[in-house]
Amino acid sequence: MKRVPGPTDHVVVVGAGLSGLACALHLLGAGRRVTVVERDDGPGGRAGRVRVGGYEMDTGPTVLTMPHLAEEAFAAVGDSLHRRVELMPLDPAYRAIFADGSSLDVRTDGAAMEEEVRRFAGPAAAAGYRDLRRWLERLYRAQMRRFIDTNFDSPFQLLHPDLARLAALGGFGRLDSRIGRFIADDRLRRVFSFQALYAGVAPARALAAYAVIAYMDTVAGVWFPKGGMHALPRAMADAAADAGADLRWSAEVSALERSAGRVRAVRLASGERISCDAVVLTCELPTAYGLLGRPPLRPARLRHSPSAVILHAGTDRTWPQLAHHTISFGGAWERTFDELTRTGELMSDPSLLITRPTAHDPSLAPPGRHLHYVLAPCPNTTVGPPAATWRDLGPRYRDRLAGELERRGLHGFADSVQEEVLVTPLDWTAQGHAAGSPFSVSHTFAQTGPFRPRNLVRGVENVVLAGCGTTPGVGVPTVLISGKLAAARITGGAGPRPVRTRPLPATAGVSTVPAPAGTDDPS
Repeated sequence: MKRVPGPTDHVVVVGAGLSGLACALHLLGAGRRVTVVERDDGPGGRAGRVRVGGYEMDTGPTVLTMPHLAEEAFAAVGDSLHRRVELMPLDPAYRAIFADGSSLDVRTDGAAMEEEVRRFAGPAAAAGYRDLRRWLERLYRAQMRRFIDTNFDSPFQLLHPDLARLAALGGFGRLDSRIGRFIADDRLRRVFSFQALYAGVAPARALAAYAVIAYMDTVAGVWFPKGGMHALPRAMADAAADAGADLRWSAEVSALERSAGRVRAVRLASGERISCDAVVLTCELPTAYGLLGRPPLRPARLRHSPSAVILHAGTDRTWPQLAHHTISFGGAWERTFDELTRTGELMSDPSLLITRPTAHDPSLAPPGRHLHYVLAPCPNTTVGPPAATWRDLGPRYRDRLAGELERRGLHGFADSVQEEVLVTPLDWTAQGHAAGSPFSVSHTFAQTGPFRPRNLVRGVENVVLAGCGTTPGVGVPTVLISGKLAAARITGGAGPRPVRTRPLPATAGVSTVPAPAGTDDPS
């Protein structure tokens, strides 16, 4: 593995999102002096927090999987995730509600999920699920160490027995058809393939290898940090500060001082100069390349994932059919993905993710109130409406979403809203996200593994990239890995940890907390 040459005693990490904080913890654990500079007034990055009228709204991801990857970062400085954050395993991980009115609770426990599938679709589907689960576990083991938790220096690193194992598992076929080999029921197939949208590719065109994302949430499990997802970066920042990191808030980087092929100092917009031996850039790729003075040379232009409209709604009521996470599938499927990735139209029959964090932490809302996060995928600004269009389109689409939620059984939703925040591609663009997408560079084959933008920068020997735009990619687990891999480029690292193929036990400092009484929700 190539690493940063020369002295690396003092490292400046630009950005205090999950990747930057993970990187900082791993660097501190390896004995480096670390300064973290963040343009916002606190940690989080995408996993930020907005307070509106007594509601605590997570502005980024709402689904936490693979918490042991966060635990690795805390452990690097002799700390513990479970000492800092109370994690609640969610059961069900999701509730899927379909256009025909049927519903399915996605359970992490294999036996419980098999029984759920039997109830939902019969014994043949249950047997198929059992085989699918085994396949997902094997797929994960074949990929994690060699193709996800690794720094690539060359595509030739793919030439390994694990590549043959992945091929033998059908990892280079198409996701939708491979899932279909195990499960015939179209509704069930959606439950195990919709995750391809996280990678920015339609299930019919995505590599079957991307089913590893389905492993992470349907087999390894979904967790909720008490205090919301923002509790994770807040705890990471506290652990970094206790381990000696210098954390600078409201500190925007304006320039990098370079000489002889190295960055010698980071300059802040305030005029302050911070000398350093190495720099880790975790900001958006366009921002990072702007600071470096040029984008990398690539044979083709980067393609970006679809975007999303998010409605954060503080309400005076909730609805018993909602779990902590509910996926409300529309009747359309293939057409929906064509609209998102090809024709650039808003979903004519949307599939929506509805998250109700107050199901497990009522303190996120005023007494007797509830918080709902509604995510509607939409085309990015390259394929779909330009960012400026959303200034007028956003409020209209918000009303359309509210009407759709009412049609799907959330009666009185529009009248229930007390406080709200609407986020559209216009806002993502203002935050510096390329193509108005918070999901960054899509995971096409040409933008995955060794073909994704590298975390080493040609022409500048002591700069490393981290975050969802670089290795290994989009999502909370992979972004945490990204920070670790960036740190390893500086320290030499110890290589990937053993592959974990089972969820953390609830007894390992983790509590299982039921939903508050009166919600009629077992999640």
